[in-house]
Amino acid sequence: MRILHTSDWHLGQNFMGRSRATEHKAFLRWLANEVTTRQIDAIVVAGDIFDTATPPSYAREIYNQFIVELQSSQCQLIILAGNHDAAAVLNESKNLLQCLNTQVIASSSSKLNEQLLVLHNRKQQPAALLCAVPFLRARDMLQSQAGQSAGDKQRSLQQAIAAHYQQLFALAQQYNTEHKLELPIVMTGHLTTLGVSRSESVRDIYIGTLEAFPADAFPPADYIALGHIHQSQRINANTDIRYSGSPIALSFDEARQQKQAWLIEFAVDGKTVSSLPIPCFQPLISIKTTLDTITTQVQQALSDITAEQILWLELVIAETDAYLTDLQQRVETQLQDLPVELLRLRRQRTNLGNGFADASYTSLAELTPQQVWQARLATEQLTEQQQQQLTALHQQILAKMEHAE
Repeated sequence: MRILHTSDWHLGQNFMGRSRATEHKAFLRWLANEVTTRQIDAIVVAGDIFDTATPPSYAREIYNQFIVELQSSQCQLIILAGNHDAAAVLNESKNLLQCLNTQVIASSSSKLNEQLLVLHNRKQQPAALLCAVPFLRARDMLQSQAGQSAGDKQRSLQQAIAAHYQQLFALAQQYNTEHKLELPIVMTGHLTTLGVSRSESVRDIYIGTLEAFPADAFPPADYIALGHIHQSQRINANTDIRYSGSPIALSFDEARQQKQAWLIEFAVDGKTVSSLPIPCFQPLISIKTTLDTITTQVQQALSDITAEQILWLELVIAETDAYLTDLQQRVETQLQDLPVELLRLRRQRTNLGNGFADASYTSLAELTPQQVWQARLATEQLTEQQQQQLTALHQQILAKMEHAE
């Protein structure tokens, strides 16, 4: 049984005003070819299929076209909702896609058996059990109780999520027992786990007041396929817990990452997991430089791309030149004959005050809500307990805004 674990496609994303449609089409063509070449039995997409709750029509078309192209391979496709996905959007074609060997899990269900899927190999034999857990929203897990402290709410929510996983795992074990099988158990999730490395494109998930889920709260499944974190990585835990990461770089700080998917193979003699490197379909890079060394550093970056490609570029200009009023014009003059698109120009500053001591930010738009909040707290004389209480309330408001979106 061969399962490919991927996530965070973010179809429909715009990057600094540029469409990613060409990259996404290229990635999905590559993925369909890999399925055929490597004889993959199932693909598990662990959330964030689309970039927004209301994806543009071309993003839905790319999604549907991939499912059609996958039919000749007889590969099962399991789609799980992430925090960027709207359950209503994924569910609108759920019944139709089921006829195309595609199963969609857009939200948690009170009927646990709806989240337990049997995966088949190419001989149509049961070969693995999938506990399909999408992004879990606080309102789906608990009812708010008056008088609870922020700490109590966090503990209750963590316990509810852990119980959901444990109950699903027990159901999978029960299935094996009743059918006299020993199928490997795979679980999914779309959340932040303690100990992960993040990038600037990852929008922090606050499931209620829960910021990160402890790895030791997961059941001892044979493999846990997670989404949300865009950097591929394995979590340091007793259970095999991995993020596949996004297939394309979604921010400049991901530009130097080798994007990949995980290929899991279950055989009689055990399990093997290997990395499946994904080609770079659109080169992008962030360069910290002075005005004098822009051309040299950009030309060095261009040596790594093909003649037909255009490099998407972010420049962070050192503070020695950051004061120049005509900086944009000077930079554009140096780049005018090079195959690059300057998507963002930033002026590096080492002392902006208000809590941003080491920032190279030049505008509020470049800051995350958490950075703004921490900077604001730094201006007040508060006890540690007061800061924790206010931060918990701030996280609840952010979560409500994300759900509304």
